[in-house]
Parts: sequence; C-alpha cells; structure tokens
Amino acid sequence: MSEHAEVVKPPVTSIGVVGWLRQNLFNTPLNSLLTLATLYFLWTVLPPFVRWAFLDASWFTPSQVCRDGAGACWSVITQNIRFILFGFYPYDQQWRPMTAVVLLLGLLFYSRDRKNWSKWLGYAWVVGLASMGVLMAGGVPGLPAVESTKWGGLPLTLLLSVFGLTAAYPLGVILALGRQSKMPAVKVLCVVYIEMIRGVPLISLLFMGSIIFPLFLPEGITINKILRAQVAIILFTAAYIAEVVRGGLQAIPRGQYEAAESLGLNYYLTMRLVILPQALKIVIPPTVSILISAFKDTSLVVIIALYDVLKTSQTVLSNPEWMGFSREVYIFLAILYFLGCFSMSHYSRKLEMELSTDNH
Repeated sequence: MSEHAEVVKPPVTSIGVVGWLRQNLFNTPLNSLLTLATLYFLWTVLPPFVRWAFLDASWFTPSQVCRDGAGACWSVITQNIRFILFGFYPYDQQWRPMTAVVLLLGLLFYSRDRKNWSKWLGYAWVVGLASMGVLMAGGVPGLPAVESTKWGGLPLTLLLSVFGLTAAYPLGVILALGRQSKMPAVKVLCVVYIEMIRGVPLISLLFMGSIIFPLFLPEGITINKILRAQVAIILFTAAYIAEVVRGGLQAIPRGQYEAAESLGLNYYLTMRLVILPQALKIVIPPTVSILISAFKDTSLVVIIALYDVLKTSQTVLSNPEWMGFSREVYIFLAILYFLGCFSMSHYSRKLEMELSTDNH
C-alpha cells in the first residue's frame, strides 16, 4: 500500500458557497421554488425602492421641490428634525433635552455589560436621573424653567419608556409573588388587580388617568399629565409581567424550595437567592416581548394630547407645506422604534447566553 495515499477532495457542489446554497436554499423542490419566488419578488421590489428612497430622493430642499420630484422627500425630516425630536421645547434651549437624551443613552449603553454592575453604577444612575430632571425642568441659575407641557418628542418617548419599564418590572415581580402567597388577603388583592388591569386596554387607563382621575381630586390640586400617563403605563405593564413571572415561579421544582428550607433560609432569602434567580432567567424571552410591546404602546399617549415623537411627526404632516409626505415620516418613525425594539431583543439574547454560561 502506498505511503502517500491520494487525498480525495469533496465535490465542489457540497462545500463552499455552492454547497451552502444547495444545502439551505435548493435542498428540496419546494425550497427551490420558494427561493426563486423570493428572488423574483426582491428583483421587482428592491430596485424601484432604492431608486425612490435614495437615487431620486430630495434631502435638503423646500417642499415645492419635493412635489416636483419623483423620489422620496426626506426634506420633511431634515427641515423639521428639531420639532420632531423636541416638540414645543424652547428653540434656544433644545440643547438641554438633547443633553438629557445623550446622558440617558450613555447610561443605558454602559449598563448593558454585567461587569459594570456595582453600587457605583447605581449612584451614577441616581446622579444621572437627577441631572436629566434638572436639564429638562430648569428653574436653577443658568437654566430657565420650562413647563412640562412643553416637553415632547424623543425625550418624552424615552422618559415614558425607560422609566415606565424600569418601574413596572419590580412591581410585576412583587405582584407575582403576592399571587403565589399563602396569605388569602394578599393573594386576592393581587389576583383582582392583575385580572382587572389585563381585562382593559391601555387606552382606557390613559383616558381614566387623563380625564376621569382629576375629577376626584380636591379643588385646586392637579397632578402632572405626564406623571399620570407614566403611572398608567407602569400599572398596565406590571400586570402582564406578573403573569409571566408567575409562570416562571411555577416552573421551579418543589425540590428547590425544600433545599432552601433544609439550609434554614427564610422566605425572603429563599426567593432572593434560590427561586427568583432561576425563575427570572426562565422567563427572559416572554418578559422582553412584553417590554417591547410596552415600549411601542407608549405611542398611545398621543390620544391624550401628549406630544411624543409620534404626535410631533403628525403635527408636521398637518402643516399644508408638508402634507402628502407621510410615507417618509412613518418610515423614519419605524426606524426609531425598530432600533429601540431590536436593542432590547439583542440585549435579552446576550443576557440569556451569559446566564447560561455562568450556570455551566
């Protein structure tokens, strides 16, 4: 037998790009047909879209030039970007909400890495949130006071989203624990709250907080409309998170509770050290789905006359000068919401992988 046996290479059609195409796109007659149909659809749709959105588009022109053009009118965004992002906030003070947004996004970006989680990060969040409040409201030397009725655009959307989701999550966990409680009064209260809130749409809660709730306040006492909308979003989201967390608690084997009891752990330590870490890890995917849905639902505040980024965009479209360019505006809004939703989804996958690695 020869010392140097001839090496037989695999067929070209089973390796490389050709092999991948055959294995994934043309491995069966049905998949081949679907692949060809998809390619035909993209061929008929993408070139006209690229020509409309980029090649023939107007970017920094007056509205009349857009009407005479054949492509997209992105000028409706570029010419009104400051109003879309900041609403009726005083024009010469719009650096303040811009700074607040950058500060908030910076804290969120830094907090995404679990290695940075420490008490100092908590202090940084406290200082950062206080700074954002001062920047938005003013009323201190060098910063004129700005009423909350003038807050709008992207800062308001982020305010309702970030603070709403942050407050709703721990409240939802508490409600889930209350629903599992052996104390009848606590269990009944949590069940009633969860089922009542889940039985009505968010719009009804926003209307109640905006219109009906002030009727029950003593004369001369008012509560900020943004705060009322924020509370409605928190209460609504917490009820759905509670049911997801309850599912995670029910998935924990009875042996885990017995192991904690054998170690002499009380209820608080059992939940904090044994049960909740496992339950919350199990329900990361459905929890993030609810948070993403809640993030998109914040746009419903438009019905109670809060000028979030959706309302400011609609205000621009109501201007006769820019009527008829709604496609471009809603594509821009869709990109903003997609970036927020995709970031949350990507972070949840990353966190789930890290927690799985830690357990191994």
